[in-house]
Amino acid sequence: MLRSNPSDAAASVRELASGEAFRLLEDSLGWAWGYAESDRRVGYVQSRALSPVS
Repeated sequence: MLRSNPSDAAASVRELASGEAFRLLEDSLGWAWGYAESDRRVGYVQSRALSPVS
């Protein structure tokens, strides 16, 4: 889930599909800030939800 703020209680911006590209801009305290590549919507996702690019 892409959220407006780094909190599980924050408003949802939109759901990211499994495998969808997310461009990481910053990662701090368990939250990654960046944007969904497909539509450039900016927000936060839990760091543990991201998969490393190989």
